[in-house]
Formats: sequence, structure tokens, C-alpha cells
Amino acid sequence: MKLICIGRNYTEHIDELNNERPDEPVVFIKPDSAILPNEQDFYIPEFSNNIHYEVEVLVKIKKVGKHIEEKFAYKYYDEIGLGIDFTARDLQQKLKEKGLPWEKAKGFDGSAVVGRWLPKSNFENLNDLNFSLFKNENEVQKGNTKLMLWKIDELVAYVSKFFMLKKGDIIFTGTPAGVGRIEANDYLSGRLEGQELFQINVK
Repeated sequence: MKLICIGRNYTEHIDELNNERPDEPVVFIKPDSAILPNEQDFYIPEFSNNIHYEVEVLVKIKKVGKHIEEKFAYKYYDEIGLGIDFTARDLQQKLKEKGLPWEKAKGFDGSAVVGRWLPKSNFENLNDLNFSLFKNENEVQKGNTKLMLWKIDELVAYVSKFFMLKKGDIIFTGTPAGVGRIEANDYLSGRLEGQELFQINVK
């Protein structure tokens, strides 16, 4: 099982980090060891002084697929979720400046929060999903999938050109604007269409 993550998929988030708008999806991988175990607190790693939260809509792949056509992408997933892509922003910046890969900043242990899953049939339109992240009960990120540069089915098709998708793989579809720093004792919770899908304590 692998975690396939999409960067720079919301214009306002691209702007807030002063990144260039990409011509095609930015893709990176997190190892399965990045998943934060259920009910476990997130511990700020000693190698970073600036861990950022990034809330994202998730898609769980249900069967093997390669070179999937966009019109058939919907057949490869039945569940939608919400999670966090924790990022060591200070470390990432140093790596980017040197032209090096991001894995140490993105794929470290516990850097991927995966909330509970919901059937996609619960939603009328996957391209119009409201989601948000709350930090200490205050809403800090708010997004809607209609604002994605590349929608869910486009991402499934695109990613499958490069990586064989397998049952259980998870696609992180990108984060909207509003990313920010976490501190010890913060409490994070995520909501998708008003339903709370995860709660995280930061240590």
C-alpha cells in the first residue's frame, strides 16, 4: 500500500507559498509507515521547528489499475475520506533550495493522518465537496473540491500512467489555502460536508 500525494492543486495555496502554478499535477509519495495509527497522538519530530498541517480529501483505491482512462476512473474507488499531510516546512524549504527530493519533509513517520472513510455514494457530487480543518476549535482551513485544478477522476487517471494503482492505495488530492504551523497541545479536527472524520492531539 502506498500514499500518492498531489501538490499545488489549489490556486490560493500555490499563491500563499509563492510557488509556480504547475502545467500538470505535482506528485510525490509517502511510505505506508507515514500513516499515523488510529487513536495515536501526533508528536512533533525533533528535526523540525515548523510542522505545518495540510488538510486534504482522500480517495481509497479498490482494485488494480494501470493507464486508466479518465472516463473509467470512477470504477476504481468507492470511498472518500479526509486527512492531513503534515509537512516539515523548514526542512522542505532547505531541500527545495538545493533541488533535492522532499521525502524527509513529507514522508516521515506519522506525517499522514487518515480519517474514517465514507461511501462515495453518500455524496451527490464529488466535485463539490466542502471540507475544513479546525485547530483548537477555530476553523483554519476551508476548501471545496470544485476549486481543484485537477479533479478526482483526472488525478486517478494521471497517477495511473506512472504508478500501478493497487487495492488499498490512498490518493491525497491536495490542500487549499490556510496551511499553518502546529504547536504542542494543539487539537486538530477535520470535517467533510459537516461530518467530523478525525481528531488529533499534538504533543
